[in-house]
Amino acid sequence: MGTIHKDVPLSECTLRRYEKPINTDRDLVRRLCLTLGILQPGDSRDVIVDVLHVLLTARSQKKIMDTDLIRDLVIANRADYELEMNGIAHSNIRRQLRRLKELYLIECINNEYRISEFMSCEEVLNEKIMPFLIKPILQRVKEYLKAVDQQFK
Repeated sequence: MGTIHKDVPLSECTLRRYEKPINTDRDLVRRLCLTLGILQPGDSRDVIVDVLHVLLTARSQKKIMDTDLIRDLVIANRADYELEMNGIAHSNIRRQLRRLKELYLIECINNEYRISEFMSCEEVLNEKIMPFLIKPILQRVKEYLKAVDQQFK
């Protein structure tokens, strides 16, 4: 029996379009996570929202934080919003940080995290996400479209 080939993406990006932002604070960060595809619609496991919320709050103070401090602030954030304490294990916080890092939203320096270069979210999109994630994906999509067009003339 032969080897089964799995199609594993080199990178991926999900973008969603919602109505214009009108929400505030945590709910606005939640909608951003939905828009960027790091949270699925209807998903109750939303600790990534709190992780990003904590990092965005720290950005204004140019504060860099380790995973323990992030976890403590996530717990406090979830308590403030009267949310269940699901997903607050150290391993899950580290996993959510890795996901945000893979999207270039945050960076890790000496095991401490911050919003990339303390930039605004729009700057992160223009300087990190667009050139390093979206542009290469779109280029590959164009290559596939061209190959399909050539194959099915």
